[in-house]
Amino acid sequence: MLSKTQKTISSYFHNNPNLNVDLNRIVTRTISSLKVEWRKDQNLDKAIQNDKRYKQCARVVKEVLNEPGQVIPLRYLEKRRERMRLKVRVETFLKQNPGLFDEYYDRIKPKTEPLRFLRVTDRLQNFLEEEKRIFKENENFIVSKLCKLLMMSKDKVVSADKLLHVKREFGFPNDFLVDIVPRYPQYFRLTGSPGEGKSFLELVSWEPEFAKSVIERRAEEESRSIGIRVRPGFNVKLPPGFVLKKEMREWVRDWVDLDYISPYEDVSHLDQASREMEKRSVGLFHELLSLSLYKRVPVPTLGKFCDEYRFSNAFSSVFTRHSGIFYMSLKGGIKTAMLREAYRGDKLIDLDPLLEIKDKFNELLEEGWRQRKEQIRLYQEKIRKGMVVLASKVSE
Repeated sequence: MLSKTQKTISSYFHNNPNLNVDLNRIVTRTISSLKVEWRKDQNLDKAIQNDKRYKQCARVVKEVLNEPGQVIPLRYLEKRRERMRLKVRVETFLKQNPGLFDEYYDRIKPKTEPLRFLRVTDRLQNFLEEEKRIFKENENFIVSKLCKLLMMSKDKVVSADKLLHVKREFGFPNDFLVDIVPRYPQYFRLTGSPGEGKSFLELVSWEPEFAKSVIERRAEEESRSIGIRVRPGFNVKLPPGFVLKKEMREWVRDWVDLDYISPYEDVSHLDQASREMEKRSVGLFHELLSLSLYKRVPVPTLGKFCDEYRFSNAFSSVFTRHSGIFYMSLKGGIKTAMLREAYRGDKLIDLDPLLEIKDKFNELLEEGWRQRKEQIRLYQEKIRKGMVVLASKVSE
């Protein structure tokens, strides 16, 4: 069924048959360029804010772990505050987050003055062992994620350096390219040296079981549950108070009626500006966000993969044009694409198994915070008792 806009355009070219124009292409470009007003979602913004302290601590820990022997002079770490996006002095950070590092004095050279050094605590070392265990237990899951990322790409090959850049977004261990990848030659071929800019990870064999999107699996489960074939489709839920303009509403209705196109299908035959390609792009972004650890990825990070996944230069407009599926947060001055269905309020409900690592790290942080709180309580109690003793002496 044609929308009012489509009918108007169709009528114009029907009355002017001499014009040699691809009607479908013009209709597509006219409709897909429609603008949708961005609306702030406080709950989803809060979900990003909730993880701010955790991510800050993780960045500082990573900085120390990357040092030889996992030790670093405190003053060297202080010089890297900007790189770590740390807004307070390192000493303040250490007081706010006890339990991560031990302080000790050592010399850089034999005859130099001793400097304050930081090294990981036994508790942090225990967490790192737990992290290894969780990665090992979920290795098959990690392999399937990596295969899916390659299977959705245009040529079934992705820059290894770009994959290293997004390892945190998808929950990959730091050494996945040199540890996990070589142990699965049936799936992966690594060429070049990661970190030098000319290294690529290639898919060796297609795994049909991996070539099913979250949406397709959901439709299959629902079909089995009710005994009727369910058509794969997106969960569309506009935020409260959000109203689409009539013209956009008609386009969305027609777009929803299009058949779902799996992100694992070959779409080299589709016009980049077609409605079908937009349907596929939405499915691709849905799948990429579903594979991510927090069901959200910074837009600039996604932009690094324009060539591999055939994103258009204006790909970010998809997230506002389909506001019932995605949300684009501006929290922290960074555009972040989020999957609406993965959240209830500000809480992530679609939990990735690898988030157990975050839970363990949070336990470590909370233990340190409790310890600091108790130290402050004892100090204040000592001060209070001292003041009581002093007051009694003065009264005497």
